[in-house]
Amino acid sequence: RCCQLKSDYDKGDFTIKYILSGEGAGEVFAIDEYTGEIRTVQKLDREEKAFYILQAEALNRLSEEPVEPQSEFIIKVQDINDNVPQFQNEPYVTSIPEMSPVGTTVAQVTATDADDPMFGNNAKLIYSILQGEPYFSVEPKTGVIRESTTPAREQYLVVVQVKDMLGLSGGFSASTTVTVTLSDVNDNGPIFQHHLYTFAVPENAEVGTTVGRILAVDGDAGINAKMTYSLEDDLEESATFIIHTDPGTQEGVLVLAKPLDYETKRRFVMAAEALNEHPDERFLPLHEFTDRTTLKVVVEDVDEPPLFLQQPYEWKIPENAALGTVVGNVSARDTDIHMTINDRSFFTTTVHPSLTREEDPEILELLHLRHTAIF
Repeated sequence: RCCQLKSDYDKGDFTIKYILSGEGAGEVFAIDEYTGEIRTVQKLDREEKAFYILQAEALNRLSEEPVEPQSEFIIKVQDINDNVPQFQNEPYVTSIPEMSPVGTTVAQVTATDADDPMFGNNAKLIYSILQGEPYFSVEPKTGVIRESTTPAREQYLVVVQVKDMLGLSGGFSASTTVTVTLSDVNDNGPIFQHHLYTFAVPENAEVGTTVGRILAVDGDAGINAKMTYSLEDDLEESATFIIHTDPGTQEGVLVLAKPLDYETKRRFVMAAEALNEHPDERFLPLHEFTDRTTLKVVVEDVDEPPLFLQQPYEWKIPENAALGTVVGNVSARDTDIHMTINDRSFFTTTVHPSLTREEDPEILELLHLRHTAIF
């Protein structure tokens, strides 16, 4: 039973006939034509239709003439708590910079309830944290999630629950997850793993040869870990080499820039610096965002052939010179040991293959010899 209509002319003798028209008449609502009692004939759902506008008439049963003017009334469907809250815009994924101050807003979750917000507490929602404390908290009325203490990991799965009826017993609830990732900030500077790097390179290495690699480690990630390497430019040693950053490994690659000579300089010592490309000014009081190390390059000797002091040697001797006559002297120099060689035991002498001995000694006035110095 919904309600009952009664005409002032109804004496209870069933001479009055009641008729119902309007929204839902005959389908949702039916009227007893004798008593004016209105009943529902199907289940009502406020979320589908919150009210109905109906018209009622009271007629003389014999003449079918109205005994009163037509009346209009509204039947409002009263809400009951029959809807579960639902979160919007799932899934929730967010990130916050690491080292963010306590109280930083992480995200806001929002749930809706299809029940009547104006009737009782059916649609009044309260949020709470099921998982994620003590690092995160949620404001009960707004669903705003805040950082409540400094997180210790890089990623968290926060579970938030919402209840209707202000969280009172007998209500409905739902939950959602919020994936919170800590994004990296540049709060670390590069640090070399060694105070001294030693490399060896042969003196005949070509310009452009990679001498060695150095590496400074940065605790950050991505762009915050990018660094550049440099050599002190006020030293003679530094001019012989250049250094650049390998973008794939973030290593400093030491490259030969000038030819080497073991006999001139056998060792190079220089300072190298690693500098963070994108320092964060907030952390400058904590880090210099740079580090230094020492590089030592040892030049390895390569055996070089001796060089004659004169090219070519030519002498003239009489055609009738006796055997054993001194024709001339040759000298060679070894740059490896810095000395001039005159001892005959270091030389060999051969006749050039294109020369032959003639019968007439006057034809051969000058004998060309090939001299080889052996060390």
